[in-house]
This record gives sequence, structure tokens and C-alpha cells, in this order.
Amino acid sequence: MTATSPLSTDQPKPPATPLLQVQDLSVRFSPLQTNGKDAVHKVSFSLNKGDVLALVGESGSGKSVTALSILQLLTPHMVNYPNGSILYNGIELLNAPFKTLQRIRGNKISMVFQEPMTSLNPLHTIGKQIAESLFLHQNLSAPQARLKVIELLEQVGFSHPAERLHAYPHELSGGQRQRVMIAMALANDPEILIADEPTTALDVTIQAQILKLLKSLQQQRQMALLLITHDLGIVRKVADRVIVMQKGELVEEADTHTLFTSPKHPYTKQLLAAEPKGVALKRQEASKPLLQVENLRVWYPVKTGLLKKTTGHIKAVDDISLSLHAGETLGIVGESGSGKTTLGQAILRLISSTGSIRFEEHELQRQSWKKLRPLRVSMQMVFQDPYGALSPRMTMGEIVAEGLRIHRLIKDEADCWQRVEQALQDVGLDPALATRYPHEFSGGQRQRVAIARALVLRPKLIVLDEPTSALDMTVQAQVVELLRDLQQKYQLAYLFISHDLRVVRALSHHIIVMKGGRVVEEGSASAVFQHPQAEYTKALLAAAFNIETEHVRLAERG
Repeated sequence: MTATSPLSTDQPKPPATPLLQVQDLSVRFSPLQTNGKDAVHKVSFSLNKGDVLALVGESGSGKSVTALSILQLLTPHMVNYPNGSILYNGIELLNAPFKTLQRIRGNKISMVFQEPMTSLNPLHTIGKQIAESLFLHQNLSAPQARLKVIELLEQVGFSHPAERLHAYPHELSGGQRQRVMIAMALANDPEILIADEPTTALDVTIQAQILKLLKSLQQQRQMALLLITHDLGIVRKVADRVIVMQKGELVEEADTHTLFTSPKHPYTKQLLAAEPKGVALKRQEASKPLLQVENLRVWYPVKTGLLKKTTGHIKAVDDISLSLHAGETLGIVGESGSGKTTLGQAILRLISSTGSIRFEEHELQRQSWKKLRPLRVSMQMVFQDPYGALSPRMTMGEIVAEGLRIHRLIKDEADCWQRVEQALQDVGLDPALATRYPHEFSGGQRQRVAIARALVLRPKLIVLDEPTSALDMTVQAQVVELLRDLQQKYQLAYLFISHDLRVVRALSHHIIVMKGGRVVEEGSASAVFQHPQAEYTKALLAAAFNIETEHVRLAERG
């Protein structure tokens, strides 16, 4: 007979101590910024080892402020915590000493930030930046760190990662920069990964790869994942539990299945119902195109050897032709690095190119910078990274008014501010916020400021580079309706660059699909969405609309 140990009882085990416990957290910025109101008010939640917790809500709901507070990354002199506690493994992080935070940041708790371009140092290569935390926390030698960096870049979807070690952030696409941020966050095998919109800048196939990677690593290492996102499709695929925030308060918490099948709070129901809908408006037939591009090329020389001789070219845009009429939307889709943004910038002559670019009666390639400047009133661009595109030294009102002043389109100050206020209202922002600076806004709010800056000039052509990628679903739907209304009212032409095929479908008349700098398919929106011909197009559509087909194998192979 085996003796029964006094420890072997049938009593249930006590619940595990949470890895992270946030209790009654309140965050308050200076009274001048928030009128004394809490940006986050008495929010409580816990995160256990192996948990995936999603934090969702509109831009400005307090999601990112909550996440930044965990690692105490908010500017100390601008913020205070009226009450609350943040415990990591029993260690109090709220107002913790710097040495304690330094030991935990990037090592035990890592974070993927929302805007990779402003989070990466423009003066250092991506290889050096990823290796920095390895030197700090693991004391690796340079050769060991190099091998680890290559392995991490390969894991997050870089092809030929060894060749990209010496690339600088500005040489990468938005999606590639986001993948570098994820590699940096995973470098030290953290116990908790805070991911603030980790797939915002990624195309749908790479998004599928990154989500699969994060989920796989989380399960293998029993890593806890706090996922901050406005994309409820991602939440449904990845999260175990969901917290919904509105105006700084927690309004609902439930397991993922319950929240999606039986939401209780009206705001949660509103989020679940929000999605860009409809199709492109009927346009008036025009005899001549507003924009005509022929054989456009953007080739970057590859220089090797001691004498730096040109031995090849990176063909970012390779022999592309297109046309666009007034009142028409041309959707440009493709994975990150396919050349979408480069094409848009080349058309506006923001970067050098060869080929013909004709806008109305003007051949842009032949125009001097002096003659090109007046034409820029009619050609505007909304950039992918709103924080990097907005001056930190100017208020929101000054940013929107800048173009009006430069091009002398106003009668007086009263006329200027009237037009600024109208533009802000058009994009759903309160004109009373015009005195705030970019860092005082959420990512989604900054994107709306960038759209207002372009719209205020009433241009004929707007190049929209991922204009809704930083916006939550409810605001995405609003912006799509706004763009439709403005297009109908002013006969605007849009060159719409996006990896979000739902938004592209809701706005575009015609679509071009790009891969590796070339066009692999083009046609009317209805033809491309209903009867795609190229395998790559089929993979994009399958990944975007959760169709289990060949795209799964394509994504897995990278």
C-alpha cells in the first residue's frame, strides 16, 4: 500500500497569482490639456501567464495611455496618477525607481509601439537597433548578436534578412518598419508583450503571418500578450479575453466568444456593427483623364565594392502606366514593399522617377520646382505615418492652416480660421482642440488632422497613403463616408493606397494590384473582387476576407 501524503487532497488549487495586475488605475494629464478630467479612470484588469488579453475601443478611449502607464513611459512632468496600482510579479511599477524599470523594460515586459517610424532611430541601422537590447540584457558578443538579429528578422517575415541589416528605417516600407519593431520586442523572450496596433501598417498576408507568429510564440513560451487594436477581426482570431474601453473607462469585459456572440454594452454593439460599407459612387464620364502616367520607373542603384560601382538596381516601381479621371478613385493594393507608396510619391514628384506624368495639361516631369509649386494646391497627399508627417512644434490649427497661408488662399485671419474649422469638422474633430499639439492626440486623431490638412486646400487630386490604417472601425466607416461625400461634392480624384481591402472595395472604381514594383492585375473594382485572375490577387482577397484557401500556404511560406 502506498502511504497517502498529507499534501494529496482533493481540494481545489488556489488561483494562480496574476503576472500583471492593474488595479483602479487613473491617469490624469495637466489641467490645461484635459480640463482636469482623467484620461483613464479607475481601470482594473489582470493578465496571467499565457493569457491573450485584447484592449479595444475608439481612438482617444485611453487604450494606449493604459499600456504606456504599465511601463511608465508617459512624460513624468505632464502626467500624474491620482490613484491605482500596477503590479508585475509583485513588483509595484507605478512611480517605481528608474533602475527597477530599466531592468524590466524590454527584458521582462516588451512593447511594440503604434508608429514604427517615430519609434526607430533614423541615425542607426535596423541591425544595430535590434542588437542594442541583446547587448544590454543578454551580454552577447557581436557575432552572436548578428546571428540572433538575422533569426529574428526571418521570423517576422523578412526575405534575405542578412542583406537588410545595414538598412536605415527610411529605406523600409511602413510594414517592414513595423516588423522590425516586433523583432526588437521579441529579442529577449519577454514574459509579457504589449502590442499597440502591431499589424496596423501591414498588408493582409503579412498580417496573417505576424498574427500566427505572435500566437505561436505566445503559446510556446507561455508569454502573456496584451493586444491593443481597433481591428475586431484580429481580436476574434487571437484573444482569449476582451476589454472594451470608452472615454477612459472600462465598459465591458468578457471572454472573446461571449463578447462577439452576446455583447451587453451599447458601445460594444456599436463597435461590432461598424465596418466600411457600400461601393464607389457613380462618376460622370470625362473625355480626358485628370492624371495620366506612362512607363513610370523608380529604380535605386545597388553599389558594391571599394569604388561603389553600380552593379544592379532595386526596382521599386517598374514600368507602370495608369490613368485617373475627375471624380474617380483608383485603388492601389499590394503587400508592404510592393511599391505602392513609392508610386504615389513619384506621381506627385516627391521623389525622382523616369517616365511621363501628365496632370491636366501639364507634363510634371518637365516642370521646374518653381512652376510645380502652384500645381501642388491641386495635388495633395495624406501620408502613412501621421505623427512623422505633423510638425511637433505646431498646433493642430496651425498645421491645417499652413497650406492656406503658403499658397495665399485666404482673405484674412477670419477667413483662414473659418476654413480650418470647417475642415476639422469634416473629419470629425472638435475645432476647440485646435490649440493642441500632435503629441496630445491619439494615433487616430492625428490621422484625421493629416486628412484635414489635405482637404482644406480643396485639391483636385489626393493621394491617400493608408489614410484609415490608424483609425478604429467606427471612424473608418465615417472617413469612408466623408471621402465619398467630398468626392461627390467637389469631383475629387483619389489615388487610394491601402492594404485594407474592405475600405478599398467601399471606395474604388478601378483597382491596380502591385507586387515587387510591377502590376500583376488591374481592372474595375467589381471584376477584381468578384473574378480575380492572378494567384497573388486571390491570396490577398482570401486573407482579407478570411477565406481558407491557397493564401494560408502562401502566408506560411512567406
